Amino acid sequence: MDDKILIADDDAELVKMLRTFFELKKYRVITTADGAETLKKVEMKPDIILLDVNMPRMDGIEVCQRIRDKVSCPILFLTARVDEQDRVNGLLSGGDDYILKPFSLKELEARVISHLKREERHRVKSSYRFQGDLTIDYSAKTVQIRGEELELTKLEYGIVEFLSLNPGFVYDKERIYEKVCGCNGEGDSRVITELIRRIRKKLRKYSDTEYIETVWGMGYRWVK
Repeated sequence: MDDKILIADDDAELVKMLRTFFELKKYRVITTADGAETLKKVEMKPDIILLDVNMPRMDGIEVCQRIRDKVSCPILFLTARVDEQDRVNGLLSGGDDYILKPFSLKELEARVISHLKREERHRVKSSYRFQGDLTIDYSAKTVQIRGEELELTKLEYGIVEFLSLNPGFVYDKERIYEKVCGCNGEGDSRVITELIRRIRKKLRKYSDTEYIETVWGMGYRWVK
């Protein structure tokens, strides 16, 4: 294992435990204790980030918002917050997953491996989709309409990629969340609804064509 993991959390005992665990699994571990320091450590180009929501000097949500356009690696929130809106806010800020404390190390490791494997698959893709004025570059993970590139978050692009690679098939919100985020989508349908609303708004800025269709009572599909 040669992947570099950044752990940002102000709980010293938890960080110590996670460092020991992931170093035993042969990860290269970087740690920080507050949000401002996390911004600096991101310059070390981690392959994945475990980000606590409640940190001094700058909380995890703000950190994620500030670095999301600059890093493509998965960002997994670690938090004791259980409110659904907190989870929604974390994912909409650009996070890829949300793990509630306390959690099992086995589950955390599984989530980390899942996201790293997904990143590896993205890196080896080298195909395109051309659909009218729309171009999707699955290698660069970009979407353009008439040469204008859409500013999509990582999760927004993930939804476009998943649906466009399976045109005509209907997927419910839980299935989309599971495929894009790599975990059980139960309870997170609000996130998908909001993300698709944002995607449509960005698409309509350049085109009147409907690419994502709502199938009432069932879910969404990419229009062929």
